[in-house]
Amino acid sequence: MSSIRKEFTGYIENLQDEICTALEEIDGVAAFREDLWERDGGGGGRTRVIEKGDVFEKGGVNISTVYGELPGPIKKHFDVEHGWFWAGGISLVIHPKNPMVPTVHANFRYFELYDDPEMKTRKDGWFGGGADLTPYYLWPEDAAHFHKVFKEACDRHGEDLYPKFKKQCDEYFYNSHRGEARGIGGLFFDYLREDDQRSISEWQQFTQDVGSVFIESYLPIVKDRIQEPYNRAQRYWQEVRRGRYVEFNLIHDRGTLFGLKTNGRIESILMSLPPQVRWDYDFEPRDGSREAELIDVLKNPRDWVK
Repeated sequence: MSSIRKEFTGYIENLQDEICTALEEIDGVAAFREDLWERDGGGGGRTRVIEKGDVFEKGGVNISTVYGELPGPIKKHFDVEHGWFWAGGISLVIHPKNPMVPTVHANFRYFELYDDPEMKTRKDGWFGGGADLTPYYLWPEDAAHFHKVFKEACDRHGEDLYPKFKKQCDEYFYNSHRGEARGIGGLFFDYLREDDQRSISEWQQFTQDVGSVFIESYLPIVKDRIQEPYNRAQRYWQEVRRGRYVEFNLIHDRGTLFGLKTNGRIESILMSLPPQVRWDYDFEPRDGSREAELIDVLKNPRDWVK
């Protein structure tokens, strides 16, 4: 195993432990259920799911390291006749019960490509990932906090990175069929390869540093909002907006589509879907309401920090 693969595997294992422990402490009731699984062809993962808690209605924090011959659709994507790969990453989605607490998503991953089945000489390798926030009710200070934490992590590696990856996030997490963003953004980056500016080891350090501030970016928001009162109408709105979340994941999300096309583990792939969702016909929020305020932001992305 290459040093990067070994180091990144240890990193995602530790990060999963840290995040799960922190979320369980906040919830106070529910605990993560753990499933260990193996992949036909090579590798496996550790899926952890929390459900029916006092704070978190459903959530998952998953890690995997898989390897082997490239599946057919991926060979076609890379325009190669043969090839082998190694991929490792952590992926999480957390759906709170209280609609005043936002849903959050994050993932951080590393991919290596080889010409030989022994996978001894790396042909290519890159990092990817990001994090984004999906509120149901807008609290501008929460959005600013989330972005500020990730901007500071990016700035330690170059002040050019946050604006670039924030823009990519706004463009990626976008329901084009609805003409609106999924949430208020964050970071999105992919194919971070060695280049004239940064080595692959520097991209590794960047990716790990960004992943390590996830707890700092999200948990203070949860703690500030879990005591906010809400009513049945606000819960109803949350379920309508969750429908938009499902639409993005099943129509546009590259990770979900990759897993479905490559015979991935279905329970791990679809753990990102919320437990209660609704699709009302032609549902429109009342003009001037907090719900309408959110839609305006989703149609017109903002710069939350300078």
